[in-house]
Amino acid sequence: MRPFAYARPTDPAEAVELVTSTDGATYLAGGTNLVDLMKLGATRPTMLVDVGGLGFDTVDELDDGGLRIGGTARNSDVAGHPAVRRGHPLLAMALLAGASGQVRNMATIAGNLLQRTRCGYFQDASKPCNKRAPGSGCPARDGDHRNLSIVGGSEACIANHPSDMAVAFAALDASVVVRTRDGRRIIPIDDFYRLPGDSPDRDTVLERGWLIEAVEVPPAAEGARVAYRKVRERASFAFGLASLAASLVTDGDRAVDVRLALGAVAPKPWRARIAEAALVGGPLTEETVASAIDAELAVATPLPGNAFKVPLVRRLVVGTVTGMVGR
Repeated sequence: MRPFAYARPTDPAEAVELVTSTDGATYLAGGTNLVDLMKLGATRPTMLVDVGGLGFDTVDELDDGGLRIGGTARNSDVAGHPAVRRGHPLLAMALLAGASGQVRNMATIAGNLLQRTRCGYFQDASKPCNKRAPGSGCPARDGDHRNLSIVGGSEACIANHPSDMAVAFAALDASVVVRTRDGRRIIPIDDFYRLPGDSPDRDTVLERGWLIEAVEVPPAAEGARVAYRKVRERASFAFGLASLAASLVTDGDRAVDVRLALGAVAPKPWRARIAEAALVGGPLTEETVASAIDAELAVATPLPGNAFKVPLVRRLVVGTVTGMVGR
């Protein structure tokens, strides 16, 4: 047994103060990832600060047509919320593609954003891992890396981010609302996550004690067609080998707005901006989409065990985008 303290603050300021001032303290909401990591010994908090009762569990429609989704809202509740299904079906699709119904009933929006990698070396406390123990090494590079990153990694870490929901948020240009000791900050989701570089132990830009209150999603592009596709080794309760969140607006055969975000291929949701820029203004044919995603994947640095992901992602994007145009 590893003893730890438990606190249940009554307001957000108290929660922020507890985690900011207590070494090793961390927030607890649904606990579907954190408790597993504690059992494995991959993380060893000194205090759990339960934020489940702070009222951040609602989905609110904003005046501009966007949404504000509370950090402790349950994934199942958000996926089934009428405003989400009506205005942002891409988010509902991604949420329903993640985990099982039982897990989605417990997991929260903020916890989903902050879940740690499922890299086996990170989860096994007996193994070296730069993400868990900086400076100890990255055995995945020469070991089991089948489902790890092909873009955005570094010599220090090639772990990937496991969230489906965050991939949809990336395609939707969402922002994370964070409470700190000094007030609130709004962080675009593309800036929220960090690439590993030489400090892979830090997944996000959050500082100690910063609390996710909500995620704000702007209105969907008018006339957008959306799709979330996930490739995995079995049909349910499996992390993806690759995934794609796509949103398209077309005028005849011309692409007006293209948003593509890839999952399970990088340490963060990977917004395919090179491919998007190549496609806007032109036709969305098999040839143009293939050329665009090839340009995006030119930066890929796969290892022998996950090189299959490059053609897999290519086929995923080409098939999904051309299929959306055909609908």
